[in-house]
Amino acid sequence: MSKIKFGTDGWRAIIAEEYTVENVARVSIGTANWLKANFEEPSVVIGHDCRFAGELFAETAAKVFADSGIKVYLAKGFVTTPMVSLGTLEKKASLGVVITASHNPPSYNGYKLKGSFGGPLLPAQVQEVEDLIPDVNTIDLDAIDLSAFEAKGTVADLDLETMYVKHVEQSFDMEAIRNSNMNFAFDAMFGAGQNVMRRLFPDLTFLHCDYNPGFEGQAPEPIHRNLGEFSEMIRLSEGEIDCGLAVDGDADRIGLYNSKGEFVDSHHIILLLIKYLVEEKKMGGKVVLAFSVSPKAKKMCELLGLDIEVVKIGFKHIAGHMVNEDVLLGGEESGGIAIKGHIPERDGIWMGLTIWEYMVKSGKTLEQLIDGVYEMVGSFKFERIDLHLQEADKLRIMQNCADDKYKSFGGYKVNSVDKIDGYKYYFDNDEWVMIRPSGTEPVLRTYAESNDTEGAFKILKEVHETIKK
Repeated sequence: MSKIKFGTDGWRAIIAEEYTVENVARVSIGTANWLKANFEEPSVVIGHDCRFAGELFAETAAKVFADSGIKVYLAKGFVTTPMVSLGTLEKKASLGVVITASHNPPSYNGYKLKGSFGGPLLPAQVQEVEDLIPDVNTIDLDAIDLSAFEAKGTVADLDLETMYVKHVEQSFDMEAIRNSNMNFAFDAMFGAGQNVMRRLFPDLTFLHCDYNPGFEGQAPEPIHRNLGEFSEMIRLSEGEIDCGLAVDGDADRIGLYNSKGEFVDSHHIILLLIKYLVEEKKMGGKVVLAFSVSPKAKKMCELLGLDIEVVKIGFKHIAGHMVNEDVLLGGEESGGIAIKGHIPERDGIWMGLTIWEYMVKSGKTLEQLIDGVYEMVGSFKFERIDLHLQEADKLRIMQNCADDKYKSFGGYKVNSVDKIDGYKYYFDNDEWVMIRPSGTEPVLRTYAESNDTEGAFKILKEVHETIKK
């Protein structure tokens, strides 16, 4: 058997290759041993998303935990990752387990671990779990009868969706959103957010809210190139749809569209949320952002008197701050954002509802709200291109970055460099570029910001020409 390793956010593998019942059992054995070593009466909340055989894999984990004497709360039907995190907190469980591969292509499934505090298990503890995963599965799964454990009360059904709906109803002005003259649309990308949004807003315009474990062959990642149908639907509505919300397969990442069908990236969403929470909701606290987020956030925090901390990429680096400090917002460029008043967990639906509430309460369009952000920090556009390179070329470029070889990229002179997680080069006029290698594939991620889209792409073009030499 191969060694199983947890990546940035859990273990992920291709179904029927590495992602098998036997390997899910191995991970669950390691997790069960960790729980028994760290908790006197351990309990676990388990849920799965819409992917192929999610129920089978969730039940496999439940069998292992129950057989180990661990109390199991098993979600009914498919659920979102934030629902499992919320359920773990509300049930005071020791751990949450989500069977999901999040935004990965449909051939993948995965295994996420959630801490008792309702967010990603912290890196040191994930490593402890990983170290306890055995080389082979030693449990006869066929001999374990879940119904017998259910009769004893060791395994209990848990309605996470209803729990989440109640939390939403208590936290937002739902009447204002439902009864406003604004119209909203939602694209579940065939993911686990579909049922809860139908339940909360029966009258929305819905897209890809059907059960389809193949996702029509599309990775359920809410970025513009994957959301062409949604964008076009909003554009063709000619202003009838005021804002479109899209979420990924397990609904912890957000994608957003304005009334023209134009994509609104996470940098803008983060700035909108900070502005709303401070100016309208009168909330405060520290802002913790991943290294790839726009420096415009720092400018806004300075204007609003907020402390800001920049951390490595991966929400697990943000979650610890949210658990231990007074954090207003934690966010990433990739669409994972969390705010105070909820759980220390990314939640695409929660962020979307916050933006909709902002629009409804202010009576302003999303475009007008973004103009308000620009009045504070200046207008900007962000673009990202992933370069698929030979591993040798990727390593050579990263070594050049480490050796400070790049003093300019074409006509863009480097004024300073940050090296928290990758390399962020700052130019004049608030322009910048960031170069960061993927840890799992021969890909180099390049990010750029300028005052318009044309400028951002121009920076990327100059950078690519320079580094490929």
